[in-house]
Amino acid sequence: MFKSGMLAVVGLTIAMLSGTTGYAGTLTGCLSSFGAVCPERDVGAALVLPHANAWAMDQHLEEIGHHVAPGAHAVVVLDQAGWHDTRCLDVPENITLLPLPSYSPELNPAGNVWQYLRQNFLSNRVYDDEEAIIDACCTAWNILIGVPNKIAEITSREWAKAVIN
Repeated sequence: MFKSGMLAVVGLTIAMLSGTTGYAGTLTGCLSSFGAVCPERDVGAALVLPHANAWAMDQHLEEIGHHVAPGAHAVVVLDQAGWHDTRCLDVPENITLLPLPSYSPELNPAGNVWQYLRQNFLSNRVYDDEEAIIDACCTAWNILIGVPNKIAEITSREWAKAVIN
């Protein structure tokens, strides 16, 4: 459960290809995994959705809102992805969005979450179908959440500690 504090929204899209010879393939669809983490409390919430758009982001914000402790408030850090446009989103009352400046990935430690998941669980794999992709994403996320202090370890920034403390 989230309490008040900073959350970082993270995202990953996995493409589904069809094809039988070599690397030839046709894009048949994709799934997008949305996640939010709180390094201070070592918790997170995630959804695997069929699209990366404002509707999906609304679903994700609702999910985050359910994980914020009663009476607490969360600040969600966002990059400049099109579906993070605050004018299009239905933001729960217990969440404030904090957009990062354009072209500043170094300010978003949540990128390390997807790098970790790709490197350890999701990259260079062949999935039989959409269900296998969903299972892989959910399994990877649950393993991440289940390892004590892993979120804090991969998302902490030495230069930001003075600001956080």
